[in-house]
Amino acid sequence: MKKRILGLDPGLASLGFGIIDCEADENKEAQSLTTIDFGVIKTPASDKMGDRLCTIYDDLHQLIQHWQPDLASVEKLFFYRMGNTIAVAQARGVLTLVLAQAKLDFCEFTPAQVKQTLTGYGNADKGQVQEAVTRELALDYLPKPDDAADGLALALTAWLVL
Repeated sequence: MKKRILGLDPGLASLGFGIIDCEADENKEAQSLTTIDFGVIKTPASDKMGDRLCTIYDDLHQLIQHWQPDLASVEKLFFYRMGNTIAVAQARGVLTLVLAQAKLDFCEFTPAQVKQTLTGYGNADKGQVQEAVTRELALDYLPKPDDAADGLALALTAWLVL
């Protein structure tokens, strides 16, 4: 079984992504994980909202077209500040539209589910999650920026859970 998974951490200013290739036997006993790419789609706060959403739309389309993932893993919206939540929800709507247009199936995970899957503790801090991602993907460094590391964490969570 082989899959390419795109992890997406929705955001308006910075949308994190991570792409991994996963290969395993039928029981997932012998497995191989390879980091393909990770980074962020950035939109300047000085740009109009519509322009920022168009940037996300265009860049995410290019990313999917280039890497041809088999599955996407998306962080469920987390409510903490109303003003920021609305902007993130708009970016997440564009993200969902792009996935639908690409006919790319996706799964969703809460931050606590990602933390629980990768560290065994649903209230783990960001550093613990980054260390788990680094270890599981056999990276020589902590992935940066944080939003990109979150994208890798989401992709890894999809592989481990599904």
